[in-house]
Amino acid sequence: MKKALITGITGQDGHHLTKLLLDKGYEVYGIINGQRSSRLENFSREFPSANLLNGDLTDFSSLLQIVDQVGPDEIYNLGAISFVGLSFKQPELTANVTGLGTLRMLEAIRKSGMQNQVRFYQASSSEMFGKVRETPQNELTAFHPRSPYGVAKTFAHYTSLNYREAYGMHSSSGILFNHEGEYRGHEFVTRKITSNVAKIKLGKIAKFSLGDLTPKRDWGYAGDYVEAMWLMLQQDKPDDYVIATGQIHTVREFVEKSLEVAGLEGGVEDYVEFDTNMVRPSEVDLLIGDAAKAKAKLGWTPKVGFDQLVQIMVENDLNIESKR
Repeated sequence: MKKALITGITGQDGHHLTKLLLDKGYEVYGIINGQRSSRLENFSREFPSANLLNGDLTDFSSLLQIVDQVGPDEIYNLGAISFVGLSFKQPELTANVTGLGTLRMLEAIRKSGMQNQVRFYQASSSEMFGKVRETPQNELTAFHPRSPYGVAKTFAHYTSLNYREAYGMHSSSGILFNHEGEYRGHEFVTRKITSNVAKIKLGKIAKFSLGDLTPKRDWGYAGDYVEAMWLMLQQDKPDDYVIATGQIHTVREFVEKSLEVAGLEGGVEDYVEFDTNMVRPSEVDLLIGDAAKAKAKLGWTPKVGFDQLVQIMVENDLNIESKR
């Protein structure tokens, strides 16, 4: 039985990946920081067979101890300060967890003497492209991050590449474009939209606030994207892959589709108020990925389209809000 160790296991991608790996017969271990939360409790109820261990990406000794204890075949480094807006308010914490946390985990693998055994996945991000140099973006597109989060992810991405080249580690990075789903945190704009649309539909609120509605994003379903993560670690040779749908939609379109799914009539302005406090200091205007390499080498293609993604999220939030 293969063993997989996941950082950020209670997050959106951690949920989907845990389910995927358990279904494939893996023994799954996850690193948590010891703090109790409703998210952790929900995760434990959903996946009672997952083994949760106390550790922290800011504490090298805890990572080294866990790697030695578990002896994993695969490590999926999903843990990060992942909300871009928060990274502007806590840039040092973001750099420490999202950037240096990756370095600590890779060094823990090396120090444990398992660099030839462990296959490592690094969760890179389309935010690294930032102020894009070309459209669509692929594995060779230059990075120009526009947030502390993007900068930290760029450091982590190159660190993963360096350990591959310097120590021969099987270290692969997935440059994932925006991916959403029913486990998405409420601080993210997509979940903010679907949860508030559900509340409006049920008569709980009349309006909600958003920032800029013009940014264009390549949105996919998180359940599809974790399959790509797994496929990367099944390859004989490590490599980096863009994971995306190749289609773009604006934030406004996401709101419009959510209203449509909920059966709410009227335009966006009937339900959404603009809040300047929600606008980032520097915005990424357009992200669209070219996943041709992943399709050719991994055989990966997204299964869930934009309309179905929004439907999954709105129906999930309608179900949640109807029980409250």
